[in-house]
Amino acid sequence: MSILINWLVSGLAILVTAYLLPGVHVSSFTSALVAAVVLGVINAFIKPVLIILTLPINILTLVLFTFVINALVIILTANLVPGFKVDGFWWALAFSVVLSLINSFLGKMG
Repeated sequence: MSILINWLVSGLAILVTAYLLPGVHVSSFTSALVAAVVLGVINAFIKPVLIILTLPINILTLVLFTFVINALVIILTANLVPGFKVDGFWWALAFSVVLSLINSFLGKMG
C-alpha cells in the first residue's frame, strides 16, 4: 500500500511542479502518474550508473554535476512519456529542484 501512496504523491508532485513552472507541461493526471513511474525506474536503474560514470567530475564540482544528471533524467523522461513535456535543459533543471522540494514537503506531511 505504501508504494501506491508514494506513486500517487509523486504524480501529484509532478502536477504541482508543472503548474508552478511555465516551461513544463503535463496534459493530465494520468500522464503525471506515468511520468512518476518512468522517472522512478530511470532513477532506480540508469541514474546510479550515470553517477558512477561521472564520479570524477562529480568530485571536482563538489557534487553539483548531479544536478545536470537530474536534468538529463527529466529530459529522458519527457522524451519517453507522451503528455509530459519539458521546454529545455534549464526548465528540466528547475523542474528537478522544485520537484525535490515538493516531494520532501509532501513526504513530511504524510
